[in-house]
Amino acid sequence: MERRILSVWLPRLAIERWMKGANNGGESAPEVAVALVIEGPHGQIISAVTDAARAGGARIGARLTDARALEPGLVAVAADVAGDAALLVRLARWAGRWSPLVEVDGADGIRMDVSGVAHLFGGEAGLVADVEGRFAKAGVTARCAVAGTAGAAWALARYASPVGDEGARSTQSSGRVRSARHPHPSAAVGCSLPLPRERERLFPLPVAALRLSAAANHTLNRLGLKTIGALVGVPRRSLARRFREADNPLDALDRLMGRTPEPLTGLADEPPPRAVLRLAEPVADPGILASALARLADPLAEQLAARRLGARRVALVAWRVDGEVREVEAETSLPTREAGHIVRLLAEKVAVIDPGYGIDAFALEARWCEPLAAGQDALIGEPPRELELARLIDRLVVRLGAMRVRRPAARESHVPERASEWVSGIDSSLRAKRSNPADQGLDCFASLAMTGGRNGPARLLDHPEAIGVVYATPEGVPRRFTWRRGVHDIARVEGPERIAPEWWREPRGTRLRDYYRVEDGAGRRYWIFREGVIGDGRGGAPMWFMHGLFG
Repeated sequence: MERRILSVWLPRLAIERWMKGANNGGESAPEVAVALVIEGPHGQIISAVTDAARAGGARIGARLTDARALEPGLVAVAADVAGDAALLVRLARWAGRWSPLVEVDGADGIRMDVSGVAHLFGGEAGLVADVEGRFAKAGVTARCAVAGTAGAAWALARYASPVGDEGARSTQSSGRVRSARHPHPSAAVGCSLPLPRERERLFPLPVAALRLSAAANHTLNRLGLKTIGALVGVPRRSLARRFREADNPLDALDRLMGRTPEPLTGLADEPPPRAVLRLAEPVADPGILASALARLADPLAEQLAARRLGARRVALVAWRVDGEVREVEAETSLPTREAGHIVRLLAEKVAVIDPGYGIDAFALEARWCEPLAAGQDALIGEPPRELELARLIDRLVVRLGAMRVRRPAARESHVPERASEWVSGIDSSLRAKRSNPADQGLDCFASLAMTGGRNGPARLLDHPEAIGVVYATPEGVPRRFTWRRGVHDIARVEGPERIAPEWWREPRGTRLRDYYRVEDGAGRRYWIFREGVIGDGRGGAPMWFMHGLFG
């Protein structure tokens, strides 16, 4: 299998991040001439610019004083280099949807190994389109390229002309290339090339595509070696004498062509939040367990808050001097970073830990975390009811067990008796399904089906019960029914409301249902249905069932 590397260039990441912040999360900031600057050896250097600043002559890498000579109204804002780097890391982790091996590439790029992945997206062109499209939806300009080496993908993403561009074909055929400056990001589109054509597109690129220093690029241009193709034709020995080892274009050329390996190093897994307590001397008193838990809860909560996470599973680990490790853990129904709640959950479990000959270290770990934004209590100072219910469920589960505390959850079915099920009290599937916009409609539909629509019954029987019905015509409304040895004359009726069978789940021959809301002479209201219709070819006469009660 050929190795394929995808390079993602994010040329406007810093300015787009600033624009979103300047507009409080809106789509775009006011179009003003703004330049993000960093401190250089001889003054402030421009690191990113808006379109208005670019139109005024501001360029990345230029000094701020020179840019203001061209555009006096240029606004300078200090660049947040650390914030941009953190955002790039988050984007790299998010890019794991396309490859298991993703690496941050410099200050404005990501590269990933996509060997054997492209067919999942309809080929490399489809993969590039998917990557660029998803970054665009996130408000980030991206230009991508796929090649056999990391260096080639980096060069094509930043310097190659767009695929299918007529001007690019004409310049390549005449042997000329564009300026070594970065192309305008607005014109950047993805390029995905078959392996035999990669060299053809690499040779016309400027030598700046080799990722050499500015001094090495200047020297090569003075020697007349302005393109990669021109550099390939020069004897290697003569070039090696003119450059230092760090700036040797031959090494960069070998990496570009795959003669020298350039491995990718994936992002290190972020360790889970963890608070550690080490004791000067081993302690065999069981009372140390509760004390250690109380001391570790606050540091763990601070780590969770700093990373905007909430714990779903926490564990207290104790290391004994004899080499044994003892631990207890508890799960929560909702993410939490409240130290007191964590202590209450584990306080009833730590008693099972045997200190043995003594414990000399403790750790409180959040082994399962979920995003948790800052919340606000009610105006009267009370926590939300959902949070109070979650705390009660957590404590009941700790005492009784996860399978002995259950709650109803909606299922993906429009048949009423299948539209709900009992799940563990700490199961997050129901909450996760509702938090997914793609599943909200299905969840709401299942809830409506479970209760029979907008005016459904307050009580739904676990299984429909057969009843005897008297009606004027076979397909008419019911007039009287018998249920549980009682005869009920129907005073009012509303319906029918038809529910079709689930053909993908049920055997052939399953009949449809017509539901009616009926009220007897005593004012009691019921939800009944007729299964099948006359002449449907799926059985004999229709059958009637009781399925729910109102009030």
